[in-house]
Amino acid sequence: MSLTKNMGTIDRIARTAVALGIVGLYLAGRISGTMAVLLGILGGTLVLTSLVAWCPAYPILGISTRKGGS
Repeated sequence: MSLTKNMGTIDRIARTAVALGIVGLYLAGRISGTMAVLLGILGGTLVLTSLVAWCPAYPILGISTRKGGS
């Protein structure tokens, strides 16, 4: 499995926005405990995949959101 970039700009921005939303929910006290931990892991994963522009699920699914494909 190759780490060829497979995420487009809009995909990366959307993932980052969701992660920031999770942070906002946590800081506002809307999530806590196990839910905060699970969503924190999800948010961290979204940020990490956005930074490297590679989603491990995309090659398995045979998709790419990057212009021109992967």
